[in-house]
Amino acid sequence: MGYMKTISKIIASIIVVSTLLNCAGGKDNAEDAGHEQSIFPKGQLGPATNFTGNAYNFGLVSNDSTYNTLVGNVYFEKSARSNWHVHPSGQILIVLDGEGYHQLEGQPKQTMRKGDVIKCPPNVKHWHGATENNSLTQMYILPKTENDGIVTWLEAVTDEQYKSTN
Repeated sequence: MGYMKTISKIIASIIVVSTLLNCAGGKDNAEDAGHEQSIFPKGQLGPATNFTGNAYNFGLVSNDSTYNTLVGNVYFEKSARSNWHVHPSGQILIVLDGEGYHQLEGQPKQTMRKGDVIKCPPNVKHWHGATENNSLTQMYILPKTENDGIVTWLEAVTDEQYKSTN
């Protein structure tokens, strides 16, 4: 129960900060003119060993022994995507802007849009990223990081898998 209160407080804090920044007018992300406005910096380019295309990560809440939760923001350029991967304690994605895909192994690829919340169950192989025509900004929440680590990166999502309609 305390864990859910912690996650709720983190999400509420992020919403308050987002609202305040939007009320102040925000500012254009100078690093990417195609990215309308962003409440968080673009972040660091993710390694090509874990992503196809350009994906940028900006950490928001560092993992520690108090919260045991990792929160960050990822900006995917058009067609960029993660490799297949698993999280021992699962992952929650909150789409902040744009349009993207996510897929759990053995299930059809799903489209995700601004406002969508996706729950990837623990130890389930999955991937996520932007569509061919739109960038994607998503927040990720990795709970219970004290269990068995944060992520295990696997093979790249092939172009055939990415373009598949099933």
